[in-house]
Amino acid sequence: MSRSPNLPPHTLFTSKLRRRSFLTAALAVTAGPTLVVPQHSLAQNADKTLRIGYQRYGTLIILKQSGLLEHALSSAGWNVKWSEFIAGPQMLQGLAANAIDIAETGDAPPIFAQSNWPDRLVYIGHSGPAPLGEGILVQKDGQVKTLADLKGKKIAFNKGSNVHYLLLNALSHAGLTPADIHAVNLTPAAARAAFETGQIDAWAIWDPYLAAGEALPSARLLANAENLSPNRQFLLSTRTFAEQNPDTVRRIITVLSGLKPWATQNQNTLVHTLAASTGLEASVIQTALSRLSLDIDFMDTQTQAEQQKAADLLAQNALIPHSLQVQDVIWKG
Repeated sequence: MSRSPNLPPHTLFTSKLRRRSFLTAALAVTAGPTLVVPQHSLAQNADKTLRIGYQRYGTLIILKQSGLLEHALSSAGWNVKWSEFIAGPQMLQGLAANAIDIAETGDAPPIFAQSNWPDRLVYIGHSGPAPLGEGILVQKDGQVKTLADLKGKKIAFNKGSNVHYLLLNALSHAGLTPADIHAVNLTPAAARAAFETGQIDAWAIWDPYLAAGEALPSARLLANAENLSPNRQFLLSTRTFAEQNPDTVRRIITVLSGLKPWATQNQNTLVHTLAASTGLEASVIQTALSRLSLDIDFMDTQTQAEQQKAADLLAQNALIPHSLQVQDVIWKG
């Protein structure tokens, strides 16, 4: 467990995501011996290796399993190297450190990353909304019956992740502020352990861990992201890679936009593979996949506006040091 649940109130919400902590963590999730990596185009590399970060669940691991990207890029001389990350914030640390070229995260991580490294990354695409794919679990026999009942309770979630933004919206919806709760920064595995042992009152989490949590006899879904957050996934690239390899970036989004038919045709194999990689039951993976959006497209004005709304809310709550303009990091290629 990365932090004890017995933290003082609103510790998480009142702390900033500091540059040093981001960059230090990047070293822990990448193989490079140093953070200072030349920002050069992979097109200049002899082997033209495209480096992609992914998580154990989500659009990019499905793309990895399909082999469609390797097939699409092979004629242009590209090799694809996949690197696993524990969550979106850590993946964008790797992106900012130039350890990978492409990443996929939820809504909040790119905003924190833009605040820390405004010139290092760009949005290149997004998924459709998936509001059922994240939510807040509470103890089934506990005192929390409504969002307003979260006041004074210990709530675990992964700092800087999509559920960070979900919880902020949920509190606002209930007339609460971050100062009204005891925020606990835990990874999914540590949060589940704390939840099962009753050390926390609530757990904000994304699929497939949400689906797994819903299956616990001690759990009850308090709220999902409906009417609170679109819960889209975003495709990001280093600015250097996107600017110097526009045709390849367009090809990546095009391949992703055609991923749904492959996932449908190979659903049984996909469920088995993801169950093995996550250690979760096949039924849990099946539930999670049923609410995952594989509708991928280039960035548009609607999703940009949604992200700007998220950025404004994070700034208003002093989770980023100043306001920012999401349009500044939208790839125009």
